[in-house]
Amino acid sequence: MAEAQLPAPALIWCPFPDEAAARAVAGALLDEGLAACANLVPGLTSLFVWNGTRDESREIGVLIKTNAALLDAAVARLGVLHPYEEPAITGWICDAASTGTRAWLGAIGPLSL
Repeated sequence: MAEAQLPAPALIWCPFPDEAAARAVAGALLDEGLAACANLVPGLTSLFVWNGTRDESREIGVLIKTNAALLDAAVARLGVLHPYEEPAITGWICDAASTGTRAWLGAIGPLSL
């Protein structure tokens, strides 16, 4: 498929309570063809307000690489699999990417597995 026909790259960011949960959910997204890569970023300290109370916790962040055609499905599936009551999931379509990255991420999908 020509680069112009490929869906744009997309990213999803989401914190997790621990590495085991992050690995399990990231693995499921990879296995289901909703993502091509997940970068686990340990050592986050999150400061937040939840249900009117200020708090903080140690978390692990996950940056998930997918494409625009799969973004909504990946975000929805992540929300189902995530252990938090209401996980903070943000996703966006990338404005720029290298040719190789566009081809790699544009080629993923449930039918490509």
